[in-house]
Amino acid sequence: MKSLSIIQWLSRGILLSSAVLMIGCASAPAEPTDDIDSRDRIEGFNRAMWDLNYDVLDPAILRPATVGYTKVVPEAGRKGIDNLLTNLREPDSFVNAALQGKPESMAITAGRFLVNSTIGIFGLFDVATKIGLQERKEDFGQTLAVWGVGDGSFLMIPARGPSTIRDTTGDLIDGFYSPLGLFNTPLTITRYVLYGLTQREKAMAMEHLLEDSLDPYAFIREAYLQNRLHEIYDGNPPEQDDYDDSYLDEFLN
Repeated sequence: MKSLSIIQWLSRGILLSSAVLMIGCASAPAEPTDDIDSRDRIEGFNRAMWDLNYDVLDPAILRPATVGYTKVVPEAGRKGIDNLLTNLREPDSFVNAALQGKPESMAITAGRFLVNSTIGIFGLFDVATKIGLQERKEDFGQTLAVWGVGDGSFLMIPARGPSTIRDTTGDLIDGFYSPLGLFNTPLTITRYVLYGLTQREKAMAMEHLLEDSLDPYAFIREAYLQNRLHEIYDGNPPEQDDYDDSYLDEFLN
């Protein structure tokens, strides 16, 4: 393995250790009060990370870089890059569909990867969707949910964004077996940068919603949690008394 292997294992080990510590911290309060959202036990920490992301890192780095990316790379090129990154995640979806016992999703995911990697020229063109093979995005966070593991607490990650304890752990585990982990250092850095830029470009459509929101942090938290519920239940989440899908409609991409 390249030198990145050491970096990857160290970084994942640190993040996994942090996740374990946060799980402990999240379960520490013995007497929760009505002011504490049971889904967001570390809200103080999360809001501080939100302020760092939203007020510092995004306006100083990510948004300007994304604007420059959209000006330099034409729309067709950006779409091709997004398709390529999506195709590279198909093996992860296949593994997790198998772990969740979803043979139909396994077949569709395998078919998408085969079609887009060949006819679609390594995934630059999403031919599979055009012939009716819609993406079935599965990850280990969803797998853990299917296995009965709870969310833990909502978690705002610096320089990354919303997640949960369970989803963060799932992302780390996905990284261990993903073929993308075999990339060398320059390719891996390039992949992460391009993924960040494509996701930030998609998020630009939500900027006006954040600006109009009385509490942008709460908006993002609700949108993320509802979107994840939607993904876990394959678009058919159970009815909840306090469920408001107005957040979800704007968050789905």
